[in-house]
Amino acid sequence: MSEHRSAKSPVPWGIRENIDGLKSLTELFGSMRFAISLLVMLAVASIIGTVITQEEPYPNYVNQFGPFWADIFLGAGLYNVYGSWWFVLILIFVVTSVSICLTRNTPRMIAEMRSWKDRVREGSLRAFRHKGEFDVAAVCCSDAVTLVTDHAHKMGYKLITRRTETGGILIAGKRGVHNKLGYISAHAAIVVICIGALLDSKLPIELQMRLFGKTPTEIDTAIDAISPSHRLPPSNPTFRGFALVAEGQRASSAVLSVENGSLVQDLPFSIRLNKFVVDYYSTGMPKLFASDIAVIDHRTGERVVARVEVNKPFTYDGISIYQSSFQDGGSTLAMTAWPMRGSSSTAEPFEGMVGATTKIGPRAVSGKGEAVELTDFRAINVEDISDSNTRGGKKTHLLEEELDARLGSGAKSTKSTDLRNLGPSVRYKIRSADGQAREFVNYFLPIDVSGQRVFLAGVRVGVNDPFRFLRIPADEQNSVKEWMNLRAALGTPDLRVQATHRFVRRLQLDPEGPTPKHLEEQVLHVLDLFAGANPDETAIVSAPSLGGFRAISGLVDRSMPTLEQEKAARELLRTLEGVTWDLWQLARGRNGEPEAELDEKHRLFIRSSINALSDSFFYGAPVFLQLDSFNQVQASVFQLTRAPGKDVVYLGSLLLVLGIFSMFYVRERRLWFWLTDTENGGTRVLMAMSTARRTLDFEKDFARTRDSVGAMLGVANMHTTRVTSASVTPTASGGKQDPVK
Repeated sequence: MSEHRSAKSPVPWGIRENIDGLKSLTELFGSMRFAISLLVMLAVASIIGTVITQEEPYPNYVNQFGPFWADIFLGAGLYNVYGSWWFVLILIFVVTSVSICLTRNTPRMIAEMRSWKDRVREGSLRAFRHKGEFDVAAVCCSDAVTLVTDHAHKMGYKLITRRTETGGILIAGKRGVHNKLGYISAHAAIVVICIGALLDSKLPIELQMRLFGKTPTEIDTAIDAISPSHRLPPSNPTFRGFALVAEGQRASSAVLSVENGSLVQDLPFSIRLNKFVVDYYSTGMPKLFASDIAVIDHRTGERVVARVEVNKPFTYDGISIYQSSFQDGGSTLAMTAWPMRGSSSTAEPFEGMVGATTKIGPRAVSGKGEAVELTDFRAINVEDISDSNTRGGKKTHLLEEELDARLGSGAKSTKSTDLRNLGPSVRYKIRSADGQAREFVNYFLPIDVSGQRVFLAGVRVGVNDPFRFLRIPADEQNSVKEWMNLRAALGTPDLRVQATHRFVRRLQLDPEGPTPKHLEEQVLHVLDLFAGANPDETAIVSAPSLGGFRAISGLVDRSMPTLEQEKAARELLRTLEGVTWDLWQLARGRNGEPEAELDEKHRLFIRSSINALSDSFFYGAPVFLQLDSFNQVQASVFQLTRAPGKDVVYLGSLLLVLGIFSMFYVRERRLWFWLTDTENGGTRVLMAMSTARRTLDFEKDFARTRDSVGAMLGVANMHTTRVTSASVTPTASGGKQDPVK
């Protein structure tokens, strides 16, 4: 015989334990403490994401924080806070917690807004702290109801009237009850904003990677050749990627950076860059970057022409196109390759395209297999080359300048600036046959440095190192030809011997007499050291072939006492300057040019040339590439975003503003009038007033309402109620509740 469980039979222990656990979890998620803790965590994470620049290359963080902290911050996901798993998890918890609060409290708040609280009794109203009582002798109850109702309507109250069981008339009014919508709106705004943030996060992409097998890859080939397993469809609901488009070219996909690689995002349209526009201020600083583009729809074939500027995106099919940056799109360059090694000064024409690799001719580098990788070309380079104001070689500080520097806008700088366009520049890498490379940057036009026009040639070994510049003096034709001929002459042993002989003979008082052999040997020894041609002597400076001033310094340190080294160095520099002059004349004669006149201009050229020759030993390049002409091709870098959560966040922000405004500026007021007939044919009016949160404003509002009702009825309050701050007992809801049933 089967037993039937009664409705009141106890729930089995296992089920009851699960129910209790679910209730406890719901209570935790719906508690105010949990929600506030999550919001604090969200605020702290947002501050971190604001302070630390997001999604920078990892070496930048190593330079900023050091290798130890850089690795810790990387593991914590602080370089991509808004896309990290823990930030997304916090958002999900915030949505869950606030949603539980809304689900639990919204029905109660709506019911309270709809309620008139008209089931109150006369004794309850008399127990109110905020009340007034009036005896109106000459007015019957029905007329008093009309007077009170009209007056309450003028004060903005909505009213209902009913007759009580005792024969009296109760008028219940309410005003500002919609302020509870402010609480609902503010809490709903948090949910809506967090949902918008989740829609625009990397969560949809992560789900596609897990559900549909999408995997990241390294973009080391043409984008069109990337396999479908590394591509996202055009229907992807949210993404943020970049596309590089050269002038005259088009792109139909964007590259998305994800952990461990990149994904290719296919677009429902193609972007063609018709022209990249750059406009400049009179100082040479750019004031406008813009791209004239054409968007071609893949489905309809529609072609839409638009201009994209910085902070002025163009939106098509829900995808916003931003002008992110620009770079070279494959400019073709015509250059001259000057050899930097050996005794040859024969230049070779060199042509290349930015982004391509070209072998250097064998004559320039003796067939060692070096290759040039052209990485960037800039037609305009604006730099600050300002110097301190000087008068007579001394810095001057006028009183007006001092006052102006310290008064006015806080954005002013006390340093003067001299922005100048240094002309075009080309950046490239020279890679040896064993794969080692150095990066170089050369400027097309000479600039004036300390009275001498020089060509700047920068070099660095590591990508994080600053460029160190070789200053090659320009000749009278504004070229490097004269210096290159001098460099080649310095590398020719026979010319060094002839230059030494000429220099020593110029020092002799008797030009026809024999030259002192020991003096020639000493001068030649100095010149050979400077040319890096004496490995035995230069071994002390860590590189057998290193010449220049370091070799001369090694000779002085090794052969002279400390107290005499400075004087000896000055003498050696004068000797070096004199013999280099003769070496230059021999180089000019070898190239069919007349000897130069010994004047101050040419002396300055020799001094600058000696400095450049010394620095050239650290240059480390087999050739110097001098830019002759170019055909520039620009490329725009577009940021393409589909952000459906953006409008959701805007809606949440609007709800938040409305909610906060309602909570702060809309005050709830409840008003009751209990009217009964008196024995002498008049009316007794009992007034009571309450609010959800008692404040000083409410005290003043009650006093004004009580006095205005008395003035309207033509009588004074029978019982003056004195309310002090001590008589208001606060509760968890913000004040002591009136006994309204």
